[in-house]
Amino acid sequence: MAHRSSHLLCAALALALSAAARAGTVQMAVAANFTEPMKVIAADFEKDTGNTVQVSFGSTGKFYAQIRNGAPFDVFLSADEATPARLEKEGAAVAGSAFTYATGRLVLWSAKPGVVDAQGEVLKKNDFKNIAIASPKLAPYGAAAVQTLTHLGLLAAVQPKLVTGESIGQTFSFVSTGNAELGFVALSQVYENGKIKSGSGWIVPEDLYAPLRQDAVELDHAKGNPTAAALLSYLKGDKARAVIRSYGYGV
Repeated sequence: MAHRSSHLLCAALALALSAAARAGTVQMAVAANFTEPMKVIAADFEKDTGNTVQVSFGSTGKFYAQIRNGAPFDVFLSADEATPARLEKEGAAVAGSAFTYATGRLVLWSAKPGVVDAQGEVLKKNDFKNIAIASPKLAPYGAAAVQTLTHLGLLAAVQPKLVTGESIGQTFSFVSTGNAELGFVALSQVYENGKIKSGSGWIVPEDLYAPLRQDAVELDHAKGNPTAAALLSYLKGDKARAVIRSYGYGV
């Protein structure tokens, strides 16, 4: 009996070791606006496949510079479509691997209830001390905020009150801590179960800014790493898409 159980133990160990040998690791660079959904998707992917996901969150512009300088990322989830296309063109990404994984939405948000009205009239009243946006040079959501203010004819009026974060993550931090009274952030940062979960907000009409099509791409560093391709494939699946939709994105 003991002999049989030791055989079973050896078999189980061999199985575990072979599964571990098959399991891989993927290094990801992910745009800050996609932080919350990516945490859920990464956990699901690890659970479903046995692979490991290592994620860094930050601004698209900074990640572009890091990738061009040889940062060892396998997969890049950008906040725009232009950056992955540029990386493909420059030979830093696998040609033809880019695809749109989500379409983002912009929201004017305050951590305090009653500050931002549902029509965004607070912008015209202009009686706030400061308003946060992400850097339009580094973050596509920052560019969308500038486009919105320009479209509304309010950019010059609010310009002296602008507080700029280097990523949409830092911008959200400014607003959520109250260091900025209100700010333009990603809807995904404040959205849950079909509504804004706290504070007050105005979901900016999509005709006020260029579409925030967010593309994923397999990077040159991923050559020979099947886990990278597996993760990108997983991102296109129904389970991941349901998570993405739940945070207010279009897919």
